[in-house]
Amino acid sequence: MSRVPIDKLRGGMILLRPVTNKAGMVILGQGMELTERLIGRLSETDIMGAYIQGMSEPSVPREEALAGLDGRFRNVEGEPHMDFLKRTVRKYIEGLYAQS
Repeated sequence: MSRVPIDKLRGGMILLRPVTNKAGMVILGQGMELTERLIGRLSETDIMGAYIQGMSEPSVPREEALAGLDGRFRNVEGEPHMDFLKRTVRKYIEGLYAQS
């Protein structure tokens, strides 16, 4: 399980653990659904991130995940829509590893 940085939080995510400040005071309770407004308020504090339900550590090394992506798109290289899709998925995969 990894902490999701504030800039990666999105409305609708559910907190796995309470969000606390440096003094240990609970800011948001476990199980609370995040809204864009709450995320905005968190970003104005010293809170660095939150533990989110359903988010876990990637099960394969980053290089292996990106190599698998390259392999899946090998036969459609140069096709604009597929190149766009590949870049989008690559960005998503890289984001998963940035959280760790």
